[in-house]
Amino acid sequence: MKQVFHSVTLDSEKCKGCTNCIKRCPNEAIRVRDGKAKIIKERCIDCGECIKVCPYHAKKAITDDFDRIFAFKYKVALVAPSLYVQFKDKPDVNAILTGILDIGFDDVFEVARAAELVTTATKKLMAEGALQKPVISSACPAIMRLIKVRFPNLIPNIVPLLAPIELAAWLAKEKAIIKTGLNPNDIGIFFITPCAAKVTCAYAPIGIESSLVDGSISMKDMYLRLLPVVKRIDNPKKLATAGLDGIGWAKNGGESSAMGSERHIAVDGIWNVIKVFEELEDEMLDDIDFVEASACVGGCVGGPLTVENSFVAKTRIPKVLENTELSPSPYRWSDVVNEAVKWKTPIEFAPVMKLDDDMSVAMQKLEELEEIAARLPKLDCGSCGAPSCHALAEDIVRGFAVETDCVFKLRERVRRLAMEMVDLEGTSFGQGRKKRKQ
Repeated sequence: MKQVFHSVTLDSEKCKGCTNCIKRCPNEAIRVRDGKAKIIKERCIDCGECIKVCPYHAKKAITDDFDRIFAFKYKVALVAPSLYVQFKDKPDVNAILTGILDIGFDDVFEVARAAELVTTATKKLMAEGALQKPVISSACPAIMRLIKVRFPNLIPNIVPLLAPIELAAWLAKEKAIIKTGLNPNDIGIFFITPCAAKVTCAYAPIGIESSLVDGSISMKDMYLRLLPVVKRIDNPKKLATAGLDGIGWAKNGGESSAMGSERHIAVDGIWNVIKVFEELEDEMLDDIDFVEASACVGGCVGGPLTVENSFVAKTRIPKVLENTELSPSPYRWSDVVNEAVKWKTPIEFAPVMKLDDDMSVAMQKLEELEEIAARLPKLDCGSCGAPSCHALAEDIVRGFAVETDCVFKLRERVRRLAMEMVDLEGTSFGQGRKKRKQ
């Protein structure tokens, strides 16, 4: 199976072998073996749940070091709208964007403006009746990966448009080429990311062969660099162009609000999303036109690489432009943008849960799996290092575990061995007495 880059990784030295991560992983992508967690890369969707729940900080997201931007002659920052609400004092958005220039970037591009263009494109497709309802937003890469591996029947429902980050990268690159005359390879496009999934998306993008994003910098890192700089800026450059419809994408429900559709649902939190998708597959939500799904609670403001509490950050979004003077955006809807925002490559089902490439062998393994699962206690305690008894049965069939990894099965075996030893000792003792009498 093709291996892909994952931002979510494990620091084995910090891992203590607890079972928090295996219980919270929505795709059963983690096991604990030999006292250490192990991430099954094929199953990982980079949702970041394990990062949030690990008490030892053994799970982390790989992002680019800030100094990597200096490998390029011209450096552009793609600014996620969730960055704005990390600041407590409601600073001028222009001050934040100016601060980004002051710490080393040559230009900035608001991803919120690209979000507004994606909204326009989505409305257009829905008005034309070109999408299968209910339409599922393609904005969250963790959700896209989830659909690929667990809900293939929902692939036709995904709106076939690039996420705002990819459209922003394309627009920013075109602007930089025209402005500087540089070779495209000399222009670095860096996304300030609130989550791990968007880091991975730069290496394994959705809807295109390769991403124009050259790197991803943690929002925590950028916030710490910007905080003292922004406070010193009195006369910021007028760089902000995105309105609340675009900035609102930072929170769950923001995209739906921009769409203006009454027949929509906005669901956040990966476990809630899974429940909704199961209902969609069972055709229980046929009165819904649009589904906005976010892996993180609260939307992007709840990403594992953010600083502020997501619930607090959400309350700041309506007020984020109070101190900001917006400039007219040079980026308007056009036929060129219309073509640029469309998928170039379709999403395909990634069957990571199959037991064997040979169907007949897979069926035999499935039968064996169910037999093993029936013998297990069905407590899903996680003590075996697998998230559930069924997952342990699957591991056994795949040759990655044995039945006595289950502490209850091990206890049964020890009890049987102890009884056999007692019986054996009793037999030996009786035979010894018989010989002495003779």
